Amino acid sequence: MSVIQVIPAIDLKGGKCVRLRQGRADESTVYSEDPVSMALHWVQEGGEYLHVVDLDGAFGGHPVHQNLIEQIVKSITVPVEVGGGLRTDEDIEAMLKAGVARVVLGTRAWAEPKELQRLVKRFGASLVVGIDARDGRVQIKGWTETTAQTAVELARRADEMGVKTLIYTDTSTDGMLKGPNIQAVDELCAAVECQVIASGGISTADDMLALHSIGRSNLCGAIVGKALYEGRVTIEALKKNSR
Repeated sequence: MSVIQVIPAIDLKGGKCVRLRQGRADESTVYSEDPVSMALHWVQEGGEYLHVVDLDGAFGGHPVHQNLIEQIVKSITVPVEVGGGLRTDEDIEAMLKAGVARVVLGTRAWAEPKELQRLVKRFGASLVVGIDARDGRVQIKGWTETTAQTAVELARRADEMGVKTLIYTDTSTDGMLKGPNIQAVDELCAAVECQVIASGGISTADDMLALHSIGRSNLCGAIVGKALYEGRVTIEALKKNSR
């Protein structure tokens, strides 16, 4: 059975490190005024990959924190994946040029399926598709709109187009500290052959054990945010249950 990589999340809003409750811009908590120091902290705690979201970019439709993201990348020794507002090829290129290992497309992957195939050919494994869903339906534009398409349908389409990695976020559990949607993660992993990273609700070491116990070899990572920031669990404790 494969190891599930523990991936700390850094969400950027107004130049600060925040967490949103269920993705709501009006329900944010500031955890650090210095996101670069926070990135260093999570690496020192054992994080082997970082997930960075430009929240202002996601809501505005274009990157806002590129300079700050570049500082984070230069300051740490582990790979960084970035999402939020990457709606053009130029946006993607700029992030990769800044040293980001992977870019995450959400809205664009849903809205432009023909473009997605072209982007996969162009950017290869550096391109990740983020699938955010509530009650199984894909959400876009910073989770402000819910579409008719199911998460599994979008996952299968992305997989068929050659996408190597998917990030699946159950938005109803995100920031709620009540555990991940195990059934939804299992169903998504079963529907595709590509790698899947789970996100949303992971708040205890037992949650990581539950993810591991579904036994999906393509479940390769778990993004953890609020629980780490509030000291409810450590990266070390999560890693112990991830293998």
